[in-house]
Amino acid sequence: MNGTNTMTLSFSARSENEAFARIAVAAFVSQLDPTLEELNDLKTAVSEAVTNAIIHGYDNDPSKLVKVEASIERDTVAIVVSDEGSGIEDVELALQPLYTSKPELERSGMGFTIMENFMDRFEVASSLGGGTTISMLKRIESKKALYN
Repeated sequence: MNGTNTMTLSFSARSENEAFARIAVAAFVSQLDPTLEELNDLKTAVSEAVTNAIIHGYDNDPSKLVKVEASIERDTVAIVVSDEGSGIEDVELALQPLYTSKPELERSGMGFTIMENFMDRFEVASSLGGGTTISMLKRIESKKALYN
C-alpha cells in the first residue's frame, strides 16, 4: 500500500451505532492482517471512545452526530473519534481511573484508562461546550503491515 488509506464515518449518537463503528474500523484495519489481540484492542478502544461521545458528550441525544476517522500509513493505524457535545471541564481529572461525570451509571469511569492501555498513543482534546476529540494510534506488528 502506497501512501495513506483513510475512511470517515458519521452517525447518529445512538448506542446501537457503537457496534457499527467498532465493526467498520475492524474491517478497515483487517487489510493489515492484525493479530486477534491487536484487533480486539482497536475494537475496544473505538467502542469506549464512541460510547463516551454518545453518553457523556451528547447525553444520548440521537439528533447529534459522532464522527470516526481512521487512517492507515504503513504499519500504523490512527483513529480519531469526535463529537461537538458538552466537552470535558477538566481533562486531567477525567483521565483518572474510576473518575466519571455520571456516577449513577453502572460500569463507568474506566473508558479513558482502557483506551490508553490498549493503544500505543492516546490523546484527549476538549473544550467545555465545544466537544471532545480522542486521537489514538496503534502499530500493527503483522508481516503484512510491515511490508506495506
